[in-house]
Amino acid sequence: MKAPLFILLVPALVLASCAKIDVFEKNVAIKDHAWKSDDKITVRFDIEDTLSRYNIYLVLRHTDAYNYNNMWLNLSTQAPGDSVHTTKLPVQLADNKKGWLGTGMDDIYEHRVRITASPLQFKKPGAYTFTLQQIMREDPLRHVLNAGVRVERSYGL
Repeated sequence: MKAPLFILLVPALVLASCAKIDVFEKNVAIKDHAWKSDDKITVRFDIEDTLSRYNIYLVLRHTDAYNYNNMWLNLSTQAPGDSVHTTKLPVQLADNKKGWLGTGMDDIYEHRVRITASPLQFKKPGAYTFTLQQIMREDPLRHVLNAGVRVERSYGL
């Protein structure tokens, strides 16, 4: 009886593993773990499906020695054929009650912070550019390992 079940499960697992993953993520390592304010991180990704909605996340990794419970960034976005739009982005990384809000392993913490209030629909197909620049008073900003952007297709309403 167990053999036929196994024969049915193997093709199902193979088909499931071939499913397209609707995620883009790119992280850039910070040289010497000291992010200078003039070192901008640029991430480009292509959007073909303009009917779907997407959640966009900022991804940050730092060590436990990071000195602040937040980070301020300039986030610049550019759609295909459009001008650059820049906004100041406050990112809360910790609070006094819980400590670090991200996930941690040993002394490294990762934060995946959604930067869109609700799923976003890209209006034009093509290459989109996101640029991150730290604008903290400490320059360079020490103990930051990498930063990047993650884009996920949203299947919710």
